[in-house]
Amino acid sequence: MLEPFWLWLAAIPGVGVPLAVGWTIYIVVIGLWIIWEKREPEATLGWLLALAALPVVGFLIYHLFGPRRIKRQRLKRLRARAALVARAPDDEGDPYHQQIANLAQRTTGLPPVHMLDPVLLHNGEGTYDAMLEAIAGARHHIHMASYIFDPDHSGTMFRDALLARAREGVKVRLLLDSVGCARLRMRFFTDLLAAGGEVAWFHPMRFRPLRRPTLNQRSHRKILIVDGETGFTGGVNISDTQDRRRREDAHCDLHLRFTGSAVQALQLAFVEDWVYATGTALRDAALWPRPACGGAPALVIPSGPDSHWEAFHRVSVEAIHDATERVWLVTPYFVPSEAARMALTNAALCGVDVRVMLPKRSDSALVSAAARSYYNELLVAGVRIFEYQHNMLHAKAMLVDQHHVLIGSANFDYRSFRVNFELSVLVDDAGLASDMEAAWHDYTTRAVEILVDDPPAPRLRRMGDAMARLVSPLL
Repeated sequence: MLEPFWLWLAAIPGVGVPLAVGWTIYIVVIGLWIIWEKREPEATLGWLLALAALPVVGFLIYHLFGPRRIKRQRLKRLRARAALVARAPDDEGDPYHQQIANLAQRTTGLPPVHMLDPVLLHNGEGTYDAMLEAIAGARHHIHMASYIFDPDHSGTMFRDALLARAREGVKVRLLLDSVGCARLRMRFFTDLLAAGGEVAWFHPMRFRPLRRPTLNQRSHRKILIVDGETGFTGGVNISDTQDRRRREDAHCDLHLRFTGSAVQALQLAFVEDWVYATGTALRDAALWPRPACGGAPALVIPSGPDSHWEAFHRVSVEAIHDATERVWLVTPYFVPSEAARMALTNAALCGVDVRVMLPKRSDSALVSAAARSYYNELLVAGVRIFEYQHNMLHAKAMLVDQHHVLIGSANFDYRSFRVNFELSVLVDDAGLASDMEAAWHDYTTRAVEILVDDPPAPRLRRMGDAMARLVSPLL
């Protein structure tokens, strides 16, 4: 493909040879730049082909959206962590599985913790009620981070709840992603700011000609911490699209409420993000109340492009490898890495009950097509695949064996593995696992199982799925 284009350039009278030489130099320079990133070969080749085919447009796309490590910002994050690690919770006992706990600690820098009273919350309506109740009871501070915070009924409801506590002297800090919250304007928070609340933006969209943009590296985390004692995290954003009381087509989702030392680890992740986004250290000792002892062993797993360890990716794959009975995965976006795909198929081939629940139609047709391209390999290996038929399935969770639940903001795709800032928790708790199992069975009542001997899809759709898979490392 490249040689005909080079010959076509060279054939242009007068300017052909200089253009061809310039294009060749461009390919060599841009190729070295991409190769220096040391990404997976398929992703590297994909970007090289895209940039070769679109010399100017391709460069701009790579400049804006291409994979990268946030080196300078990562140093700031590490300094923030170094200043706070002395207050990080100590390990209160042996983790349920030393190997995976060691992996999580060495890739995140956070020690194993314990979780008290974990409660699985369903959809926006159940999650919002629990979060607003916790906010109403706040005495000292409220820390909240969200990828989406829409200025609709739900967003107004939360803003007003935060405003009411700020007027009572509670310190309110709200961290929002500037892309996910693109509909918001600062005037929406005028009263909250006047009452002493603080609002910060993660990777604000501003033009800095001497710096490579951070447009593609988003904070996808959903966090709420009240008084350093109660924590929430999961997949639920703040939007009417998540609340069935507001919209019949609201997303199906999961969130988690808990107490215990896991809240301090969640607090550490939030404070680190706050220091990174604002440059302002938070030194109030009241942010770190002594947690109650006991509870279920847990791991808090923040991950993002500020680390090359890909903590969520590694912990997910390790959890699947460790499974002996079952792995039930629910995710809205399924674009597995080779390691994740091998882990799922290996587990199924070893006799583990592996199931994957996906939406029939997600809000990204390209990602849905890429996900379908993996079906056959998984089905042949013995993985059971279900497509959820009712509304948009937005839950992100994995049930492993009888006790272990992984839940958070991360999807099972390249973006969550390598590009976005995510946060998940892995909990060893039989009660939570039972609730997750019940949620799974409820999903199956609205799902259709895809079978290996189902009639093949139309050839045109299969071709589209294959083409989507070709660009899946770039999604």
